[in-house]
Amino acid sequence: MVIIMKNDATKADIEKVCEYVKKYNLTPNVVNGSERSIIGIIGDVSILEDKPVNTMQGVYDVVRISSPYKLVSRAAKPCNTVIKVKDLEIGGENFTIMAGPCAVESYDQMLETAKNIKKSGAKVLRGGAYKPRTSPYSFQGLEEEGLKILKKVGDETGLITITEIIDSSHIEKLSRYVDILQVGSRNMQNFELLKNIGKSKMPVLLKRGLSSTIEEWLNAAEYILKEGNPNVILCERGIRTFETYTRNTLDLNAVAAVKNLSHLPIIVDPSHGTGRRDLIGPMSRAATAVGADGVMIEVHPNPEMALSDGAQSLRPDEFDKVCKEIKKILLIMKEV
Repeated sequence: MVIIMKNDATKADIEKVCEYVKKYNLTPNVVNGSERSIIGIIGDVSILEDKPVNTMQGVYDVVRISSPYKLVSRAAKPCNTVIKVKDLEIGGENFTIMAGPCAVESYDQMLETAKNIKKSGAKVLRGGAYKPRTSPYSFQGLEEEGLKILKKVGDETGLITITEIIDSSHIEKLSRYVDILQVGSRNMQNFELLKNIGKSKMPVLLKRGLSSTIEEWLNAAEYILKEGNPNVILCERGIRTFETYTRNTLDLNAVAAVKNLSHLPIIVDPSHGTGRRDLIGPMSRAATAVGADGVMIEVHPNPEMALSDGAQSLRPDEFDKVCKEIKKILLIMKEV
């Protein structure tokens, strides 16, 4: 069950509703949006069916939700959530391009990349400082030194920054260096990590697990919202199937499905979704056309020399071409 509060509901109104449902051994979770607050109720909500909750001061509506995820559900919040990070808005009517190398390798590498992607229209600079790799012998990242480089380049270029978090103990440290946390596919169901990120209130990009269903993915997002953090961006990055030609199978069905099921913004990562440089452009165009709120693309000034994921990284000129194609599609969609 979700209790939707009125636009002018006061803090006292919200607290009174929370105290009321607690009397019935139910757990309220308040999510404060830009326009109104909602209260997700966890527990056996059938006890409230004959109770006058909808007549309480400040209550706009009471919605019974049958899906296992309550707070991320479109039924809980009909309008699209817009995530604000500094002066950037992600979601709604906005299309956000995130780009950068898989791993931070050096200051010069990051600065050259940042200048190029900004010129092409990207607003968010990505770069991994802690790299969870399949092989323990692969490059694991520059760790805190990489974070310092990412922050410095972000400050110098004015780009929003994002990096992957792999451990709850890193939350406070990363919050000093970057603007958005990224939960990678391997950690999508690391529930303790998700709960701690929820308590942090930091904007987070939640990648779909490599073998996860859409429902499992949305339930993972629910863990974050349940702790009071509404600033969640979903990211479709491909799932593991029997196909071996591509690294993963990019599931663009999920974009359209999530738009129906949830109010959260969703972006697409065609780099991990395909693992092939020649497919990034076509899948970026397809992601734009299907209604994604943005894309995340790996870009490296010299992919052949990249320490991580060079085969799926675009050169700056290739990235610029993809951005121009995306902009054309967005213009056409506005005219339709």
